[in-house]
Amino acid sequence: MPHTSLSAPSLPSELQALLPQAQRIGCAVLRFFGLQVYEACLWTGADFRAERYARQPIALELRYERKLDGSAIAERSIAEMRRIGAFSEEQARQWLELMTRAFPDVVAQDRLLGWSDGQGEVRFFHNGRLTASIQDAEYARLFFGIWLAPESSAPALRKSLLGLAA
Repeated sequence: MPHTSLSAPSLPSELQALLPQAQRIGCAVLRFFGLQVYEACLWTGADFRAERYARQPIALELRYERKLDGSAIAERSIAEMRRIGAFSEEQARQWLELMTRAFPDVVAQDRLLGWSDGQGEVRFFHNGRLTASIQDAEYARLFFGIWLAPESSAPALRKSLLGLAA
């Protein structure tokens, strides 16, 4: 479901240096069995093109509504990345290790933000604090593809994030 707000959204603090001209393109809520898990918002430049998401600077902000184990978030991310494209077991091991560092346990109102420079650099933040980074264009494409690729397991959420939902 699209997010609507009467006031202009404020740029997350960690993006002020990384993506200072970013605009919020869209927001959506992920629900599981009717329960709200998180609200996701996509931040990017005004010239953003959905089909080129992996080659443009973007940030995906997730504001959690419930307690979740960070290692479960990392494991689910690997499973969702496999829907987007194939990768080796060694890549899966390395990426799972990275995401286990990147994603601590979260509680309601915690915020995770992933940023990509569009060239392969990815940084993760928890409540504004840097938790992990990687230089890997394939990882960036697959990870952000969880939400932005046509193969996403949540097509309605994807449309809302991309500002395509009516």
